[in-house]
Amino acid sequence: MRGETRQILKRLLIAVAFSVAFGYIESAVVVYLRALFHPNGFTFPMEVFDATPEGKRLVLTEVGREAATLVLIITAAWLFGNLLQERIAYSLVIFAVWDIFYYVWLKVLLDWPGSLTDWDILFLIPMVWASPVLCPVLASLTMFAFGTAILYRCAQGRPLAITYMDCLGWLASAIIIVVSFCLGGTHITEANYVEYFHWPLFAVGLALGVGTCVKSLLAMAKPISAA
Repeated sequence: MRGETRQILKRLLIAVAFSVAFGYIESAVVVYLRALFHPNGFTFPMEVFDATPEGKRLVLTEVGREAATLVLIITAAWLFGNLLQERIAYSLVIFAVWDIFYYVWLKVLLDWPGSLTDWDILFLIPMVWASPVLCPVLASLTMFAFGTAILYRCAQGRPLAITYMDCLGWLASAIIIVVSFCLGGTHITEANYVEYFHWPLFAVGLALGVGTCVKSLLAMAKPISAA
């Protein structure tokens, strides 16, 4: 399995390089978007930026860009991996590195965020997601750790033996985290927007996701068949 381990490590390094560069592209786009939508500075509470036909058109364009970003991540992961679990793992790794380096590059380009407690708009599909920067970073670190663990296991010929309960755990975790982001995003134009982000809800979702990942990694693995 040493040759397979080297191949996966090589592909992992290439995937990370791809994600770092992709993170720069994302941050550069946001530099332009902030110049358009927030000429007076990117601050919370937010001003309503889709009140005009031009604003609505730009928001729809941004929604399309976000959807295209997800397609690119999934496509790249499909090309990097051979087995389904490898492709899922590369999706997690690419998304995580892209997301983390998005903030790294914004810090380089705009000296923002000032701290991990600064708020950001995370996503617009199907509605606005918002939270402190710390939250998506924690989620991305979890995704990166789990994705690399899956790749290591695959390289050793021991892919995860995933159960329906594992899938339900990850699905519930994702839903809970997204709901916490959407609760934050719903009130970003209000002066007390900070009060609407539900930290305990996010913590429960993240803990459930981490716990399910650990459970699946500790479960008895099924070796890859020769076929």
